[in-house]
Amino acid sequence: MSCSSISAISNFPLYSSSHSNSNSRYVRCAVGGTVAEPKNVSVAEPMLLKAVRGEDVERPPVWLMRQAGRYMKSYQIICEKYPSFRERSENVDLVVEISLQPWHVFKPDGVILFSDILTPLSGMNIPFDIIKGKGPVIFDPINTDAEVDQVREFDPEESVPYVGKALTILREEVNNKAAVLGFVGAPFTLASYVVEGGSSKHFSKIKQLAFSQPKVLHALLRKFTTSMAKYVQYQADNGAQAVQIFDSWATELSPVDFEEFSLPYLKQIVDTVKQTHPDLSLILYASGSGGLLERLALTGVDVVSLDWTVDMAEGRRRLGPDVAVQGNVDPGALFGSKDFITNRINDTVRKAGRWKHILNLGHGIKVGTPEENVAHFFEVAKAIRY
Repeated sequence: MSCSSISAISNFPLYSSSHSNSNSRYVRCAVGGTVAEPKNVSVAEPMLLKAVRGEDVERPPVWLMRQAGRYMKSYQIICEKYPSFRERSENVDLVVEISLQPWHVFKPDGVILFSDILTPLSGMNIPFDIIKGKGPVIFDPINTDAEVDQVREFDPEESVPYVGKALTILREEVNNKAAVLGFVGAPFTLASYVVEGGSSKHFSKIKQLAFSQPKVLHALLRKFTTSMAKYVQYQADNGAQAVQIFDSWATELSPVDFEEFSLPYLKQIVDTVKQTHPDLSLILYASGSGGLLERLALTGVDVVSLDWTVDMAEGRRRLGPDVAVQGNVDPGALFGSKDFITNRINDTVRKAGRWKHILNLGHGIKVGTPEENVAHFFEVAKAIRY
């Protein structure tokens, strides 16, 4: 009797999706039926990293943006005891505990550091806070050459040693059963926060600076670029196996302005990091990026994370075969029925194909998402077989 792993057809993957809790991999046999491979297979390297490189994997690896957060009862309990976000995200023990909460419950294929993209700001002489119900607040917004001159270059080891310590512990705890992910903010997105003074709906201040005093903005962007490249390297040196770059607000730019104020700085970060850490997987996420997909790929990142407004099959075609994709189920789907969630997962995986795909949402998990629906998402995703 000859047996072979379930394989893909030419354009779309052939996969099975079981709702059982078994971790067995099933193998199709020539005489019909299936047999289970042994469960206890040593994992030499996380599946997520293999998928990024285009190696054979049995299913798409899966993790979710904001998988550690307010939808989890265990996180809410910590918030009651430690109401300050900065306290939760700048204390090694709390960072590790919160980062591991979804790992203990769902066993995702990626365990992302619990932190914030604004965490480096204090170390750059930009005072800020994250206030419940209001979000980020920059106490002294930056708008002039003189104010940019006061921004210090970021030294991660000096300013955020808790990040390095937490990543080191996470690597030990997860032990290659999943990839440990770090993350940073992209230069334009960080500049948007510090120029606007926090979150913004219209981005009028950053655009006024860009279009009336571009030299001032470019000077600020250069400082963020150098600093974030160092921060990525620091995270990699302390245990991160992949790092996601969030350029959340770059999609507020027109394509021509993206090419001036975001693309070259993203590319510089990627080039700098790849010189010292050529094997580090770099992921780029920008919400609402449908108009910029081809330009995102020009940054040189290994993975482009698609938001849910882009059809996965179209995104694949536009990005080409060399770039891995991540995503891109609508986070709102997790408010639907379990059958609805299952169908959306299967549709996304079918359109992505079996080549270089990380299953994720198209944005972070929303507050109020039923925890049982997140559990169902992981259960269905991990039962898929190509």
